[in-house]
Amino acid sequence: MNIFWALMLAASSTFGGDQAAQTQGTNQHASLESIMNRVAIQGQMHSTQVDADNPPAKIDPQTNAPKVKGVYVTAYSAGGSRMTTLLDLLDKTELNAMVIDLKDDAGYITYKTENPELKKMGSPQKFIGDIDKLMTRLKKHDVYPIARIVVFKDSVLAKKHPELSFVKSNGQVWSNGKGDNFVNPYKKEVWDYNIALAKEAAAKGFKEIQFDYVRFPEGFENHENELKFEKDDKSRVDVIAEFVQYARKELAPLGVRVSVDIFGYAASVPAAEGIGQDFAKISENVDVISPMVYPSHYSTGWYGVNDPDKNPYITIKGSMKDTLKKLDPLGEQKPIIRPWIQDFTASWLGGGHYIQYGKKEVDEQIRAMKEMGVDEYLLWNATNRYTSNANF
Repeated sequence: MNIFWALMLAASSTFGGDQAAQTQGTNQHASLESIMNRVAIQGQMHSTQVDADNPPAKIDPQTNAPKVKGVYVTAYSAGGSRMTTLLDLLDKTELNAMVIDLKDDAGYITYKTENPELKKMGSPQKFIGDIDKLMTRLKKHDVYPIARIVVFKDSVLAKKHPELSFVKSNGQVWSNGKGDNFVNPYKKEVWDYNIALAKEAAAKGFKEIQFDYVRFPEGFENHENELKFEKDDKSRVDVIAEFVQYARKELAPLGVRVSVDIFGYAASVPAAEGIGQDFAKISENVDVISPMVYPSHYSTGWYGVNDPDKNPYITIKGSMKDTLKKLDPLGEQKPIIRPWIQDFTASWLGGGHYIQYGKKEVDEQIRAMKEMGVDEYLLWNATNRYTSNANF
């Protein structure tokens, strides 16, 4: 059937009828719009050349997506008993999404993939025992599923394939002060590995791919000249922006959104050339941008307060002002703003510099965002223990 007439036939069922039919019609219209956008995206992406200075016009591959209010879920939680508690939380609140680790901070793929390319490059584990069963469970509870993929922080890939990493003069793979290894953003093999995993996630039913650690290591500029690695004449900022653009080119035709996590303070400063992150340049190439605006991660003096952690409303309000100031000039290239906010207690800040986080503190962050017109957000707690009685 001709695609035009197929779309018109689908559209014709949305007119007339009672309220239930009209609701169904609204949903069908959104689905139809998504289908039409996907057709447009496929044509656009086929002719698009990846270029950091020329991002393709934004076409949303998923116009029927909900306003996302989600929580972070480790692979251990997703594959273990805590998942029952987390699903109960979403069933009983306005929370509706989960960001689930599919490649974690160490670089492990968190489920047993049968993809030979992924097996060759990575080290699939069975943290999530049955990924298909998990997806069925999420669908049953009407959870919007987001796959988190940690990209360039990848000790597994760096050690397995040192040629894709940064190597010291003694032949050892370079690691940062915490013992973490990173892989080289200049290497397209690294891009394709992560995107292959993202494509498999999309095939499994994830609606969005969230890329984290889309950057060079912190302080990389201080070590660059001591390390052996392949690179071309592109700047670090352009390389990172082009990875994101390439990822969206590959994934948008599949009907999934692409999101990126980024340091919250990146909205308040010029481009971070050292790690290759330019807030605006990344944002114009993604569907969703998720600045990590945890009050505990801002130092003394930010937004006029001595202890940002003790002032969640002021800190979030200030960060959202900076974010909007940075992104509003992008016009139609502006992505959805969906910040990561704090639902944990930062006791490591030391006595007098932190407060216990609970309902009041979570509510204040949400209120600050709402006042700035930001109505999507994600809650972070590394142990996946969330405040259940907040005003989500």
